[in-house]
Amino acid sequence: MGFAVVDTEVISDAVELACRAPSLHNSQPWRFLVDGADSQAVHLFFDPDRAPRHTDTTGREALISCGAVLDHLRVAMAAAGWRAHVERFPNPNNPEHLASLSFSPMDFVTDGHRRRAEAIRQRRTDRLPFATPPDWQSFLQRLTDTANSAWVRVDVIADEFRPQLAEASRMTEELRLYDSPYHAELVGWTTDVGVSEGIPVAALISAAENERVDIGRRDFPKISSGDRRAEVTTDHAKVLVLSTYDDNREAMLRCGEALSATLLDATMAGLATCTLTHITEVPASRQIVTTLVDRQAAPQVLIRVGLAPGVDDPGPATPRRPLDEVLEFTA
Repeated sequence: MGFAVVDTEVISDAVELACRAPSLHNSQPWRFLVDGADSQAVHLFFDPDRAPRHTDTTGREALISCGAVLDHLRVAMAAAGWRAHVERFPNPNNPEHLASLSFSPMDFVTDGHRRRAEAIRQRRTDRLPFATPPDWQSFLQRLTDTANSAWVRVDVIADEFRPQLAEASRMTEELRLYDSPYHAELVGWTTDVGVSEGIPVAALISAAENERVDIGRRDFPKISSGDRRAEVTTDHAKVLVLSTYDDNREAMLRCGEALSATLLDATMAGLATCTLTHITEVPASRQIVTTLVDRQAAPQVLIRVGLAPGVDDPGPATPRRPLDEVLEFTA
């Protein structure tokens, strides 16, 4: 198959949109290189200098983050009329080279392609309690068609197992109670000024709000006051688990791609989401999740999905790094 040369402005716009992908602590541990001598191939690299090391001790979550930006880039390019052809880990001598993408023109861009790209702009991480998501079974049917694969499976935690999941969340918090480097890292990635990375204070929740979310307890600094969405007295989110059949680097990358697909599906359905990875960072709590889904698969990411009632404006987007810091063109 012959691949076409894509205009640099199209690639720049798509990469900028793709970088709206979620990442651990909004660390954005990726960079892109566009090889003009190779039919405008786009190469995705892992940037180890940007990965939180005390939260993500194995580098697993950084790879998941990079998988999310990879899928976001495919979505952004499709909305611009280009089909992406992905080769994962193309250079065995460079483990930081995660993927190479080449492109061919699409016959037609549908409203679905455009809506999915728009969902990238609309998606937010919502840490507040959720109301019960409507038409849940219908949403699950659409979701399983896009997220399940030979690499990744999607499960729903049954409501009856919610107490066990809450206990796993509490266990994670307790086991890291005296982990000074971890807590210092959480504070270090939290900011109250307008920078291009990290978690802005406006995206955090108060202690009172946190008490109404039984499994959202990453121990970020709490804002001093606030009781938003007070009408939702208990979190009624459904909880999805993305698991992989392997624990290798490609499985983590593909898990991130499935995470992207799941979040965009939920956004397109009018649902709010909050990605949770703290529960799978500690072996003891991760084992609890394993028993709730499938002992043959390794849980990687949990997602709270629900309805954010009465919210027309999702609020400001979290900051992202300038494009010239993440994208480089070579002749």
